Amino acid sequence: MNPIQTLFNSFSKKRVLIIGDVMIDSYIIGKVDRVSPEAPVPVVDVTGFDQRLGGAGNVALNIKAMGATPILCSVVGQDKEGKELRDIMMKAGLTCNGLIHSDKRKTTNKTRVLGNNHQLLRIDHEITNDLDVVDTFLLEQRFAEELENCDVVIFEDYNKGVLHSKNIELLIQKCVAKGVPTIVDPKKANFLAYKNVTLFKPNLKEIKEGLKIETNLSEQSNLNNAISELMTSLNNEFTLVTLSERGVVITGKSETHHIPAHIRTIADVSGAGDTVVSVAALCLSVKTDARTLAELSNLAGGLVCEITGVVPINKEQLLTEAIKVLGK
Repeated sequence: MNPIQTLFNSFSKKRVLIIGDVMIDSYIIGKVDRVSPEAPVPVVDVTGFDQRLGGAGNVALNIKAMGATPILCSVVGQDKEGKELRDIMMKAGLTCNGLIHSDKRKTTNKTRVLGNNHQLLRIDHEITNDLDVVDTFLLEQRFAEELENCDVVIFEDYNKGVLHSKNIELLIQKCVAKGVPTIVDPKKANFLAYKNVTLFKPNLKEIKEGLKIETNLSEQSNLNNAISELMTSLNNEFTLVTLSERGVVITGKSETHHIPAHIRTIADVSGAGDTVVSVAALCLSVKTDARTLAELSNLAGGLVCEITGVVPINKEQLLTEAIKVLGK
């Protein structure tokens, strides 16, 4: 059997714990052919509605699409949107065992109004304050229970308050104590809180904001210096930086690999980062070497950009392309 096929087959035995901000992406879809007489705004003639899993939920869908078992651990509201989120998860074949419902939270719901295939408005229904002491304790307890049977942990941070400075350190310590590898998809607020993780996956904008630097990171020497500063601060084993049309670069204690992007017809970059972190996590779970991890993650992120909308990776399509690229 082809070694790439063997690698992909090994993913199906893995359980991936995803902790962070889960949300609903809602869409109101319609046509626009006039302006309101009440105000200078377009009138949307609604033709349809759609609801999808967003945030950490999209990562779970990518993990499932790759044949592994995702366990989503988060805190959502005791509200209508929380029930809708559970329904969406169950329809997608995802377990809700890792969810905690709190009457002190709102379930994040980002509603986009689309007219003639263009986004006209976004309405956010959410609370972004850090979890309180009780909800933090309940989340840590649930996380510890699920960690017992998981092979890798993804921290999916969207700055919505589920992950915060008071619980990140403890959650990572639990992973380290169990010998479970960790990967972080960061945002600005907690950027430097994720110390001692296995793999840290920022993009260029996140590095600049997180480290508060103004240098031009398109220059390789500046990027190398920024990565070095980051790894000194975090004491992480690997840093995987996504460079958009320039591909990805992965840096370890004694190695660096730049993987160029493949030529694509880009339709939509939404959700590409979720796909990259999902494939990278599965590679970590089977102890893939750093270059292969970066190659596969880069391929996966590029493939989902060819499709309009946020969609999980197609495993068979990725396998076919991976055999072409990595089988040389």
